[in-house]
Amino acid sequence: MAITKEQKSEIVTKYGKNGKDTGIPEVQIALLTARINDLTPHFEKFGKDHHSRVGLLKMVGKRRRLLDYLQEKNIERYRKIIAELQIRK
Repeated sequence: MAITKEQKSEIVTKYGKNGKDTGIPEVQIALLTARINDLTPHFEKFGKDHHSRVGLLKMVGKRRRLLDYLQEKNIERYRKIIAELQIRK
């Protein structure tokens, strides 16, 4: 259910500058998107799991704040990450 170490390292190398660069917003947004996409089918099966839904909403809010920050700092990087991850604005 959770993302594995291999998936996480793959995301970090794809969106980061190197294999250990987890601090830039693109990597953080991609990791949050992977976790959000991983949790979405869980709610189709367990509709009354409100505790996990709160965690999901917190992740969505954090991703939104990171996207807002990236949009303010560098609009080209923002547009690129939105297109790659297919996040709707």
